[in-house]
Amino acid sequence: MTREHTYPVVVTWTGDKGTGTSGYRDYGREHELTAEGPTAIAASSDPAFRGDPTRWNPEQLLVGALSQCHMLSYLHKCAVAGVVVTGYVDNAVGTMAQTADGGHFTEVVLRPSVTVTSPEMADAAAGLHEDAHKACFIASSVNFPVRVEPTIRATGTDAAPSR
Repeated sequence: MTREHTYPVVVTWTGDKGTGTSGYRDYGREHELTAEGPTAIAASSDPAFRGDPTRWNPEQLLVGALSQCHMLSYLHKCAVAGVVVTGYVDNAVGTMAQTADGGHFTEVVLRPSVTVTSPEMADAAAGLHEDAHKACFIASSVNFPVRVEPTIRATGTDAAPSR
């Protein structure tokens, strides 16, 4: 049985400088992303496209969504497998190619650094990244590669083997 979930959001443009889109340089790219419940996200376009560098841009949000989805899937897989994670930081990077007719992401690389409570858990912790990647709804929805390059470390030890 298929269950369907919906995610309503509202994007409100706030960049009208008084003359609307009368010219390419005459309007701001600022906008807000809102949904019922969470606080608003102040967003803009990438600074390369006349955006505000102090606001989130759609490309960053996509990379962030992939990273969050992987982390949440991973933590679930670890909990079920008895792998105790006490720290998780992902330094994710997305790469986009700009072309004459627009652009597209060429890849996203997730680089989670995971801390587990015991060296005996390191191999299982590394292997669960593959399961988490397969379970990530967002990674399975994009048309570009999402690579995962984890580092696993046990509390009080140096880096343990990674996959």
